[in-house]
Parts: sequence; C-alpha cells; structure tokens
Amino acid sequence: MSVPSRLGTLNRMTDAEAIERSWDEPWYRVRTDRFEVSFLPEPGEDLDTVCNVDVFVRLTEDGSRWSATVFTLAEVERLMERWARTDEAQGGRYFWCSDGLIVRDPGIDSMTRVLIGLLDSGELRDVLQPLGEE
Repeated sequence: MSVPSRLGTLNRMTDAEAIERSWDEPWYRVRTDRFEVSFLPEPGEDLDTVCNVDVFVRLTEDGSRWSATVFTLAEVERLMERWARTDEAQGGRYFWCSDGLIVRDPGIDSMTRVLIGLLDSGELRDVLQPLGEE
C-alpha cells in the first residue's frame, strides 16, 4: 500500500471524538479522549478495506485493556466458502472465534465507529475480551 492511501484514511473519519491517528508499524493507532485502539492490519493492506484484523483497546478512564478479532460479514462468508473447499470447520459449516466481533462494513474508520458505539452503549466490556495487567 502506498503512503497516500494511508494518509487519505487519516483525513476521512469525521467522528469528533478522534484525536489522533498514526502508524506505529506494524500497528495503526486511533486515539480518542476515551480510548486508544491499536489495529494490526496485514502489511500493505488498504485501511479502507480492512475486513479481518486484531484489535487492542486501552480505556483512558481506568487503563483496562480489551481485545477482539474484528471480521466483516463478507469476510466470514469468504472464509466459510474457502473452508468448504479445504474441508476445514466441517467443510465450512460453522465459524467460531473466541474473541470475534462481526461488523457490517470494512475499514478502520468503520470499525472505530463501532467501538465508539460500544463504549457509548456500555457494551464494550461485554463484547470485547479483557486482557490482563501489563
């Protein structure tokens, strides 16, 4: 992925909460006044099309740390179709992930908005997996 496509994503997110977005490779970090989220995209992956990514969240209020693997619906379908051909997961009959969060839309900005919504609704601690102390 070229640097311009990375920078384009930085400027498109319109949520007033986002304070800072930056690369700390291999991590892409988004900081708000309430949390910092670290995404681990594949090298060269376009941030606007990320559909399967590990996410780590640190809440500002108490320093607690949370994790998830975020998938889009389309990515889950793609994986299950592949597994049907490779005979994984009973031939693609099921999808399971202990820390999975399925979202409708791809991209770091979209996923960040979902995390903001989970925090707003009080569901973040129910949906994401807690991580131990550092």
